[in-house]
Amino acid sequence: MCNEAAVRYTSSGKDRYAHGVQKESTLAALEDGALARRVAAASDPPAEAELCRRLAPRVRLYGLRHLRDRHAAADLVQQVLLMTLEALRGGKVREPDRIASYVLGTSRMTVLEMRRGTRRRDELLEAYGDTEAVFEAPEPLALDGERLGGCLQALSERERSVVVLTFFDDKPADAVGEELGLSAGNVRVIRHRAIARLRECMGDHV
Repeated sequence: MCNEAAVRYTSSGKDRYAHGVQKESTLAALEDGALARRVAAASDPPAEAELCRRLAPRVRLYGLRHLRDRHAAADLVQQVLLMTLEALRGGKVREPDRIASYVLGTSRMTVLEMRRGTRRRDELLEAYGDTEAVFEAPEPLALDGERLGGCLQALSERERSVVVLTFFDDKPADAVGEELGLSAGNVRVIRHRAIARLRECMGDHV
């Protein structure tokens, strides 16, 4: 009796596995537009996953070309794919067969918004000046050097360069910007983000 049940269970498991493989194979054979139409027609998580798998590298490449920052490109991928899925589910994509063009346009608009945000932060920093001279430096803290080194390595190359030149080489923002080909305001923004990431990485080890 137990053997018969085991045979039935094993057979059922194989059938489910074979069905899953067949469905994945079917989705992989579909064109982008067909996948987009499936997502727009009804809830279809496998179709959504397959569509995102195909579109993500294209959005990431666009982000790297226009934002020139790995972390910003990763943020762009998440934003654009989420907006695309929401638009498909809401019936807001008029031509699902041209989903690649829709994603490109969404990527372009999102990059412009991200640049506007960065430009606005730069303008505020430029308008109100560098706050370094306003506050006295706090007493140095005892840090876990090994952990700090690992956290520094986790930063992007540009963020790490800004941190090293600012705090280890003791260079002002305009000098760092001149060396890296950036504006002083941009250096301050990058430094602010890098310090926030370092604090999060260090956690209770500061």
